Amino acid sequence: MDLKDSLSRFKQQQERCQSSLASIAASQASTTKPKHRAQPINAPSAPARPAQPIKFSNDTERLQDINSIRKSPVGAQIKLVIELLYKTRQAFTAEQINDATYVDINGNKAVFDSLRNNLKVHYDGRRFSYKSKHDLEGKDQLLDLIRCHQEGLAVVEVKDAYPSVLEDLQALKAAGEVWLLSNMDSQEDIVYPNDPKVKIKVDDDLKELFRGIELPRDMVDIEKELQKNGMKPMTDTTKRRAAAQIHGVKPKAKPKKKQREITKRTKLTNAHLPELFQHLKS
Repeated sequence: MDLKDSLSRFKQQQERCQSSLASIAASQASTTKPKHRAQPINAPSAPARPAQPIKFSNDTERLQDINSIRKSPVGAQIKLVIELLYKTRQAFTAEQINDATYVDINGNKAVFDSLRNNLKVHYDGRRFSYKSKHDLEGKDQLLDLIRCHQEGLAVVEVKDAYPSVLEDLQALKAAGEVWLLSNMDSQEDIVYPNDPKVKIKVDDDLKELFRGIELPRDMVDIEKELQKNGMKPMTDTTKRRAAAQIHGVKPKAKPKKKQREITKRTKLTNAHLPELFQHLKS
């Protein structure tokens, strides 16, 4: 039966019940004489109490919410369920999910199939629960996972492993256990292990060689070098200069060369030179 029909019949039943109760109350009032003490003739009569309206439980708003949710797109219903599983980190049956979100999994095959095959949902044949990419239970397991990724681990891969994972990442960074930097290519945070056991002593001449490398002065040359090494530049200087010539915009004067600095946004590829990164711990 459609929910709109159920709502309409519910309203009609309320009206019939209210009418019946009002008739019963009027009939009893006309046949029953109230017992009261005799009052003097000149005594003012007590004011009659106003009749109290009969109240009924009104479930209309809840029925409207149910109807709205169950007629929403499948994706919207899946989102409600995943949010419930993510926040609670508990396993729910289809009936329990229905009670909590009004999403009728058993009554909607499209919702059931999408939820069962969702990468963020684990279904054991009876209950649904949240499934993260890495099954971690605390800071120790998080650190072990990071140490298995010497080339860096994207924070987005672990941020939903458990509720306090981001706080634990900051705690590991403060303790000097990991480096938490930003990748300029993908604009995402990368966490690197900082295990003191793997520190390597680098000769001074190799350090001087590293520091003596000069970058190309022209951005076009820098972009070409990035492309040669399989990296996509964030800028397109050739295209920008061509557009400037078409619109008659004078090119800006080349800024003076600045000494290369390492910041928190620098991709960590020279872990063998730990002295370069001491200021990033703060």
